[in-house]
Amino acid sequence: MRVVVVGAGLIGLTSAYYLQRQGAQVTVLEREAGPGLGTSFANGALLHPSLVDPWNAPGVLGFLLRNLGRDDSPMLLRARALPSLVGWGLRFVRESRPRRFTRNTQRNLVLARHSLAQMAKLREDTGLEYHQYFRGSLSIYRDEAAAAAARTAAQGHGIAFEWLDRDKLVAAEPMLADVASQLAGGLHYREDEGGDAHAFCNALTEVLRQRGVGIELGCTVTDFETAGANVRAVVAAERRFDADVAVLCAGVWSTALARRLQLRLPVRPAKGYSITLPLGLGPAPRMPLVDHGLHAAVVPVGTDRLRVAGTAEFTGMNLAISPARVANLESLLRRIYPAVAARTAPADIHAWAGLRPMCADGVPLIGGTHWENLFINTGHGHLGWTLAAGSGQLIADMVTGRSGSIDARDYAPDRF
Repeated sequence: MRVVVVGAGLIGLTSAYYLQRQGAQVTVLEREAGPGLGTSFANGALLHPSLVDPWNAPGVLGFLLRNLGRDDSPMLLRARALPSLVGWGLRFVRESRPRRFTRNTQRNLVLARHSLAQMAKLREDTGLEYHQYFRGSLSIYRDEAAAAAARTAAQGHGIAFEWLDRDKLVAAEPMLADVASQLAGGLHYREDEGGDAHAFCNALTEVLRQRGVGIELGCTVTDFETAGANVRAVVAAERRFDADVAVLCAGVWSTALARRLQLRLPVRPAKGYSITLPLGLGPAPRMPLVDHGLHAAVVPVGTDRLRVAGTAEFTGMNLAISPARVANLESLLRRIYPAVAARTAPADIHAWAGLRPMCADGVPLIGGTHWENLFINTGHGHLGWTLAAGSGQLIADMVTGRSGSIDARDYAPDRF
């Protein structure tokens, strides 16, 4: 079976890995010059079943309207993006109703746990090294009410955690001592994992090449050749790649490519920012940390870097880096780890922006289409790293006709 996978980010590469494992002859087409250079490049560096809530929580519409145009808002709606969000936005808001939000969170949690189990097997199979570590993560809270609500939610989801008061938080992460007086406590989620997503993409690409998978870089897909109800070939520039099966894993670019096949995917870009800085000399944070009051994640990457991520911006297919949004992340770092911020020179801070593919209900699209041999694996939003291995294994099972270990219907594109 000849399978063409479009996209060499986290989702495309894990899909290719499981497809090859199940006996397919796989070719991966990637528009960038290397693997994982899009949204997978400088993400939050954390696999977190502890935090799988869709972004459209109850009350999201009011929050967006109150913060319209505010560069310090964790979720920002740009007016210029409104025309592209009309139909999608109505569904996004409708899915924020409490019962739907709870259902969608549970679907993500099931896939996240499945994904971490698959990731462990992938590491065992490949020996992959991507600066991974397994210390869990800390979620910190700056007021008692938010902390109490978080404990209740974690218990309801069945997520393993330990409650840490202020003193225990500082014992777990001594770098929090400078701001300890502002903290009400936090949760230590043991299941979460850290790692460098870009390093993972590079390492997995080499494994795939060694196993006979074709990786075509700088190869932008522009069209498809069809016959009847089937895709016969994927077209990239002047080249064509014959396909018994095509799998679309191109992130936000999947939407435009799907339109070539008369498919309307409910996926829109949500721009995320991060800054990465060297740890340098002196004490450094050891634990991945999510500050829920500030809506920021601060995560060690490798042995010598720290990454700050924490914004979502609806601004269409716009990758321009806003200095105001970067300044906001720098401000968040000062409020969480002031000593690290004080010793970091501005020239050493590397800013990045990526377009997360956000499905209208906050749950990815994984499954077949009305084309008999076209499959979709996209729409993971801020959960791509967390859900990558599980999504890849799930789509491979569908393509090869195997029974999956979780219910794939919850992620089927035809739910829309």
